[in-house]
Order: sequence, then C-alpha cells, then structure tokens
Amino acid sequence: METINYINNTYHDDIKQDVQSGLTASQKFIPSKYFYDARGSALFEKICGLPEYYPTRTELSILRDVAPSIMHYSRQGDIVELGAGSNRKIRTLLDIVPKNKLSNIRYIPVDVSEAALEASLEELLKMYPGLKLTAIVADFTRHLEMIPCGREKLFVFFGSTIGNFNEDEGDVFLKSVAGSMGKGDRFLLGIDMLKPRDILEGAYNDSSGITAEFNKNILNVLNRDLGADFNLEHFHHRAVFNAEKERIEMYLQANVDVAVEISSLGLTVELEEGENILTEICRKFTKDSVDRMAFNAGLNVTKWFSDPKGWVSLVEMEA
Repeated sequence: METINYINNTYHDDIKQDVQSGLTASQKFIPSKYFYDARGSALFEKICGLPEYYPTRTELSILRDVAPSIMHYSRQGDIVELGAGSNRKIRTLLDIVPKNKLSNIRYIPVDVSEAALEASLEELLKMYPGLKLTAIVADFTRHLEMIPCGREKLFVFFGSTIGNFNEDEGDVFLKSVAGSMGKGDRFLLGIDMLKPRDILEGAYNDSSGITAEFNKNILNVLNRDLGADFNLEHFHHRAVFNAEKERIEMYLQANVDVAVEISSLGLTVELEEGENILTEICRKFTKDSVDRMAFNAGLNVTKWFSDPKGWVSLVEMEA
C-alpha cells in the first residue's frame, strides 16, 4: 500500500485564499470541500445511512445489479475513485472479482481526507488480498495530473458529487477528466435526478439533526485551521430546493447579529440576523442535462443505469 499526499504543502494557503474570497463576497460562502475533516467525514458516513437520505442506498442498489457489466478484471487496469471517502461502493465492484484476478487491479482512491483514506485502505487490505492500493491525498479538482499513468483506467465519481459544482465549474471539471482519459478508459458518473421538492428537501433536513451537525462542523474547521472564533450556537442549518436552478442550497443562517474574527486572515466577518452563508449546492439532473453536460466536456455516454423509480443514475462515458 502506498499513500501520496499532495495536500499538505498547499492546504493552508488554499483554505486562506478560499475563505477570504468566500466570506467577503456579496453572497458569503465557504467551499464545501472543507466539510471533510476527520469529524466531517465520519458525520457524512452517518448521513449516508439515514432513512431520509436516499442517494447512497439507491446508488448502491444500482451498483450491485450492474457491477458485472462494469468490471473488466481479466486484464490489468486501475480503478480511480475521485472523492473516495468510505469504501462501501468500491467494495460492491470488487466483490465480483475472482480472488485470483485481484492482482490485476490497482485501486487508486483520491480524497482530501487522509484519515478517511487510511481507514478505508486498512479495511480493503484485509478483505481483498492481492489488490494493489495507491492512495492519493489530493483535491481532485486541482491534482488530476498526479494520478499514475500507463494502465487502462475506470474513473468513478459516485454520490452525485458532480452536483456540488455550479454549471461552469462542472464543465471545467469534466473537461479535465476527459483530458486525463486515454484510449480504452471509462468514466462512471453518479447522478441524482430531479424529483419532487419534498423528497429532495427531506434528504437534507433529517429528523435526527445529523446533517445540521455536519453543516455546522465546517465552522469548526475554520476555527481550528484559521484561528476563527465562530460560535456554532449562533447559526441554524438551512437546506432548501431552488426550483429555478434545480438544486438544493445548503446554508448556515445567523440567528443573531454576528461578528467573527479570523486571526489568520486579519479579517472580521459581520453577519446580520437572518443572513446566510452558502456552504453547499447539490444540483439535480435530467437525462437531457446530463447528455448536454457530457457533450460540452467532450465525453460520449455509452451506458445508462437507473433504479426502478428513476431517482438515481449511473452513467458510463468515454472520451
């Protein structure tokens, strides 16, 4: 097992720049990638098991059904998982590989959370003897060129994480994926499809409050890494569906007037009661919008898999 870290050298400069620009914008925002410290990653795993949060279990059910048509294990190749987090989805693919063929596969998870990667890989080592593992601690929006070359690749991007980008950002990211793909490479993209408002909003406003805790934890990250003094009790979790933009928008809403000092930036951030900090967008898609997005990136849709309700899709593409 090998772990390569491309984050340590740039993380502090990156978060300073991102938070400076985000919290001085007219609509204040914090990039959602800063959710995923060790605690945030653990909270997200809890979210994935909540009854209201349909995307994970639905995507897993599709994977179980279609894994045989996705996996090519008779020849050597890599599985590159972007934004890997836990290993539950990749295990669904690996479970169908005969033990004597595991040595043909190198699994390359890419994630910003080193703690999550280490826990995942330790488990995989025990479950799949012979599997080659190379973990990359990196921001997949910036470090795709660091992924090892020379073998046929299946890129996987699960969880409809593509929805966390706005349209322009999504186009840039998919173009970078397409540019990283060679002949014979494939890209498997998880998509959360457009559906009624009550289902969407319910998934991000769970009754047990785990999503609210996850959302507020991003302030703990800023307190720890930038010397900020956010009081989490001064903010409410808020997640609403924006029908015009076809996306969930997740906010931290100030419940009192707030003045926050961020010592690493020499910055004071003031919010009035009721003012929002945008922490995440989650775009939802139609088949037409996915086809258009793929076309814009220079990708060709080759296979389309969905659950019976059409709530979630897995889309295989080639460059």
